[in-house]
Amino acid sequence: MADKAEGRKRKNSTPRSPTLILGVGNILLSDEGIGVRVVEAMKETKLPDGVELLDGGTGAYDLLDIIADREKVIIIDAVKGGSEPGSIYHFGPDDIRAQQYHITSAHQVGLPDALTMTRIAGCSPRHVIIYGIEPKRLDWGLDLSPEVAAVVPRVIELVMSEL
Repeated sequence: MADKAEGRKRKNSTPRSPTLILGVGNILLSDEGIGVRVVEAMKETKLPDGVELLDGGTGAYDLLDIIADREKVIIIDAVKGGSEPGSIYHFGPDDIRAQQYHITSAHQVGLPDALTMTRIAGCSPRHVIIYGIEPKRLDWGLDLSPEVAAVVPRVIELVMSEL
């Protein structure tokens, strides 16, 4: 599979799906793990050919090669937007900005930064769609709050409509 950036080779050069559904977040912090929980729930869903599900965890820097050169990437994550818990936001990468701070560690790279890096490297996904879910709790715990857990089926419907 050829890369857009001439001479650039991915770490894993095996063929991959053109569409990626990426759930990100920390499942140890209750609603922060909503993206991962949606992807887990989608494993029971019949997906069209060419669609891959991935638990992206919390390491956005590790995702650079995974999201690079895809046709479409759909990202699901917790987003604090000030609305009621369980509110669903839909936006694109131009609606968010990379963090305005000095990065001193690869662990400080967030998803907006990773998307910016793929754009700079000339390997950004062709289409990026982001679904953010307003969290209620971001403290220690493996379970989603009832308000956030209740929207998982709706988020799956919305993601499926993007395919």
